[in-house]
Amino acid sequence: MAGKSVHKWAFKPGMRAGAYSWMSSAKAIERLKSASSEIRAVARTDPTSAAEGVIALAQRIWPAFEHIDTSSGALGNAVDRTLKELLPVLIDAPADEPIRAKWLEQLRQAILDDGVDYLAPIADRFGQIAVFPALMNLHADRDLDMLEAVWSDHASFAHVTTGTLTLSCLLEAGRYDELLALLARKKTHIWFDEKFGAEALLRQGRDGEALAYAEALLKDDRRQWGYFEIARFCERILVGQGREEEAYRRFGLPSVSGNTYLAMWRDLVKRYPDIDPRKILEDLIETQGSKGKWFAAAKTAKYLDLALECAAEPEATPGTLIRAARDFAIKEPAFAAHVALHAIAHLLAGRGYDASPLDIAEAVDHLMAASTRIDRVGWATQELRRLAASMASDVHMMQQLRARIAAFDAFSEG
Repeated sequence: MAGKSVHKWAFKPGMRAGAYSWMSSAKAIERLKSASSEIRAVARTDPTSAAEGVIALAQRIWPAFEHIDTSSGALGNAVDRTLKELLPVLIDAPADEPIRAKWLEQLRQAILDDGVDYLAPIADRFGQIAVFPALMNLHADRDLDMLEAVWSDHASFAHVTTGTLTLSCLLEAGRYDELLALLARKKTHIWFDEKFGAEALLRQGRDGEALAYAEALLKDDRRQWGYFEIARFCERILVGQGREEEAYRRFGLPSVSGNTYLAMWRDLVKRYPDIDPRKILEDLIETQGSKGKWFAAAKTAKYLDLALECAAEPEATPGTLIRAARDFAIKEPAFAAHVALHAIAHLLAGRGYDASPLDIAEAVDHLMAASTRIDRVGWATQELRRLAASMASDVHMMQQLRARIAAFDAFSEG
């Protein structure tokens, strides 16, 4: 039997109703981070109190953040991330059925009061939070008749705030036929709801039907909301069937994610450890395009020949190439010399954000330093002369290059 929490939560005063103004998004995000840290620390010694801390935070999110400008999406992402991080604390807490029943009522009311769906992660896993079958069924049935009526009415639109938690409870209670029948009533089919139907099929061992059910949403003329989640679901089915190469081609490559090209490559390498990492990088370049943008990924992955191919492409950033020429001048001088030459060529062609003639000077310095280490100064100078004689769109860059060549000539003669 779980007792009443006696922990005094430090985050509560900072999460009072109306605590944040229009421009307080950054402050609110920091408050979420500190609340999450506090709850996770308590979970190590008192998991039941920590679970009650999650509920207390959930109850306060909308009242506290109601007046904040959320147009950037940063706060919404932070709330989503925080709740997903804390959900295991809530689900795994050793609470008996009466205590958990009280928690569910508190969470249900918080979801009903939520003005912008901040608590969607909690609604998504409401059935898991319920833990006890009786509680799953109780909350599955609470608004079931209303949902059936609303989703059967295709002439008008009405939103049922508790729709997601109802679907979650039907799923976790194993009421798969009812769940699928309910979803079939809807006029509009989106992954936000349909993921429960797909999962219901999968849990019954109907893998092929689950795959077709989810993949049908990807065949819309417009990219479906939740595209990446749908692709990952389909990918999971194929990988589970031992069809890894098919999963990689059909869903892995199209659903790759990451804030940088390097992160995208690492994402797929992690998901497909049995596929050659170089092959993955080559496939990404082919499917994603903009080959020059993949220079840093190829360089970091130590595929220097591929990195040089990327460096030659117009999309390569001169500044990135110059830094690479500097960093590799000692450990891979031949590579550094060629990269520096590509940087110079791009600068002469007028490429690069906020580039200046000083960039040419720096690139030439790295070229000469690297070529000296491999005893190819003559070759480097000849390549510079070739570039200086070629057509170029940036006069100032060309003047700087010719000045650097003249300086080298004077030094050599002296």
